[in-house]
Amino acid sequence: MKIGIIGGSGLEDPKLLTHSTLKKVTTPFGEPSSSLASGFLNGVEVVILARHGLKHTIMPTNVNNRANIWALKEERCTHIIASTACGSLQEHIKPGDFVILDQFIDRTTKRHQTFYNDACIEPDVVCHIPLADPFCPQLRDVLKECAKKLHIPAHQHGTVITIEGPRFSTRAESRMFKSWNADVINMSTSPEATLAREAGICYAVVAMSTDYDSWHENKEPVTWEQIVAVFQNNAQKVKELLLSAIQAIEDADCSCKSAYKKSMLGRSTLDSIKSKIRTIPNFPKPGIMFRDITTLLNDKDGFQQVMQIFLHRYRSKSIEVVVGIESRGFILGGAVAHALGCAFVPIRKKGKLPGQTIKAEYELEYGTDTVEIHSDAIKEGQRCLIIDDLIATGGTVCAAYSLVQKIGGNVIESAFVVDLPELGGTAKLKSLHIPYYTMVEFEGH
Repeated sequence: MKIGIIGGSGLEDPKLLTHSTLKKVTTPFGEPSSSLASGFLNGVEVVILARHGLKHTIMPTNVNNRANIWALKEERCTHIIASTACGSLQEHIKPGDFVILDQFIDRTTKRHQTFYNDACIEPDVVCHIPLADPFCPQLRDVLKECAKKLHIPAHQHGTVITIEGPRFSTRAESRMFKSWNADVINMSTSPEATLAREAGICYAVVAMSTDYDSWHENKEPVTWEQIVAVFQNNAQKVKELLLSAIQAIEDADCSCKSAYKKSMLGRSTLDSIKSKIRTIPNFPKPGIMFRDITTLLNDKDGFQQVMQIFLHRYRSKSIEVVVGIESRGFILGGAVAHALGCAFVPIRKKGKLPGQTIKAEYELEYGTDTVEIHSDAIKEGQRCLIIDDLIATGGTVCAAYSLVQKIGGNVIESAFVVDLPELGGTAKLKSLHIPYYTMVEFEGH
């Protein structure tokens, strides 16, 4: 479980985070709004992103929501809690009150609403994501209970209307939004919530009312100075609520994480790749369903699709060395290294490499084995990508990862075409905090 936090919550304070790192990343959709501050808050792993930049230099329309959510997805965040300042459209929601949102109305006009139907990801796929309840109910319950426990005034329900901005509403607009029974108004929740659902991440928002927008006849119309003053006065409460919620979140089953899988129309590239992989029963021994990628490699369109996905993912990550695991990892890794213009290093079975080597023994689904790497193959600190065709029990890649680290390499990620999740390999990598990427998965053994 890893928690993403979006917004100026104050939790990015290095004094609060343990084992903290600041990482600049890129995505297929460009750069996110800020570097990612990662670390642990009271033992829970978190990744913090400033929606409008660290100094609030990005106006709402220009926030790269797709890059923000994608960056958190690639960091393997399972949940996102967002904080937002908002204007109140109802008398009973006073400045300083918190609202645990459960609905939104989207009045934006210039923002990318989906990851799909885009050349970066899936040009031939449309995702009709269900969004009747756009915020994770389990995550909302956590926020409500924590607010109650901390005696923080928090309204249990609320509809936010998100406008384009950066200007505030006219009185006529504000009155119209109030007549629609919206509770609060902001410039940030949509399409952030939609993209989180498409990414399969549980998402909820803590909204803080800072003003009465411009509908209230007895109150001054909203100003930026007013918003900042109220937010700063309540910043400690926001921090306390998020810290409490982070401790209470459980990584339970939730429809937020799977809704996108049933929402795709069109034949995706990944479906096409999967269809080109042959299954051979009872090889190399009875009971094994062998997933054979030679048929994929023999299909020029399929091979190109695999390469395009790898290049989209790694072209911007400054990879210096591709490490291929014997033997199909040589085919894929060599092609990726050539396309990225970087070095290639093989990891081979024991006794296959001449010269000075180091070795690692590991267990795999058919017994035990040993792999080796040349001890001088990688320079200290070089950015490495490990590639193989398939991950099963994870023994081979764990051995490869340890070898690369021993000779000084910095493993950015390990990448595979096929995942066999029931054999536990990716779960093992996750438990060891080894970064990985897989394209398609097959059920069973």
